[in-house]
Amino acid sequence: MSRRPGFVLLEDGARFDGDLCAADPPAVGEVVFNTAMSGYQEAVTDPSYAGQLITFTYPHVGNYGVSAQATESDRVHARAAIMRAAVNREDAPGAEGGWLDWLAGCGIPAITGVDTRALVRHIREQGAMRGGVFPAELSEEEARALVEAEPRMDGRDLAREVTPGEPIVLGPTGAAALDYVVDTVRELVGERPVFGICLGHQLLCRAVGLETFKLRFGHRGANHPVKDLQTGRIEITSQNHGFAVVGPDGETTIAGDEPVRWQTDFGTAELTHLNLYDRTVEGLTLRDVPGATVQYHPEAGPGPHDSLYLFDRFLDAIAAAA
Repeated sequence: MSRRPGFVLLEDGARFDGDLCAADPPAVGEVVFNTAMSGYQEAVTDPSYAGQLITFTYPHVGNYGVSAQATESDRVHARAAIMRAAVNREDAPGAEGGWLDWLAGCGIPAITGVDTRALVRHIREQGAMRGGVFPAELSEEEARALVEAEPRMDGRDLAREVTPGEPIVLGPTGAAALDYVVDTVRELVGERPVFGICLGHQLLCRAVGLETFKLRFGHRGANHPVKDLQTGRIEITSQNHGFAVVGPDGETTIAGDEPVRWQTDFGTAELTHLNLYDRTVEGLTLRDVPGATVQYHPEAGPGPHDSLYLFDRFLDAIAAAA
């Protein structure tokens, strides 16, 4: 596949040059990063990446090609892929095509040769922000205008755009933009066992009266350590979210490893899981009604599967409530 010069431009003016290697740009949205070493096809087809450009921190992306089995939905939802060293192999076992050929066929721009380490450090220091992938012939002034025209992520209801029907809710939208779903969840709490995953975690927490906030740069990848406070076990988890739940006293991080408690509209809630990167809330259980949440993905495609036991816990809760 032919390549030509291009660049990534962030809304604060930071520029990172590289070579365009898939569909023609421009592509604009929120620029985020994913720390997984594999699962690139799963990532771009995950509806939670709607409206976002994914920067892959692992240097080589595309080593094992693409296949229909690795798709997480019916289409690509990410707006672009930003990489250090893109690979277009289709001779790996199980591959049905090359990564870059597939992206181009899906109409998704991509750029390689980018100093992704510098880009990710910039996002970590300054926070996730709007940006875009552009051809080199486009002026920075024109590119900046396209970036500034893109709506910010806060308050956007992208769930409606990516959800194939009701009442399933997917997308990078924070729960604060989904009050109509929160109201529905609230009607179920105490009536049926409820288990919230990722955005569902935030929806259930808001339904019982807790608050959420936008993280500086989010948690995205398949190598995030989380501590199960009930067992003391450390799980390696798959994560993809930009918002988190506020702690019991209004704090955004939890200082210790104790199972702190909230007083909610439905009784007591207790912290069960804690993120060991930044000590944000990763899960809780409702003590007075059957319900629990985790911020990460125990179903994890393509993995890891350290947290599959959570589904057994939920089935036990259903049996106990029957």
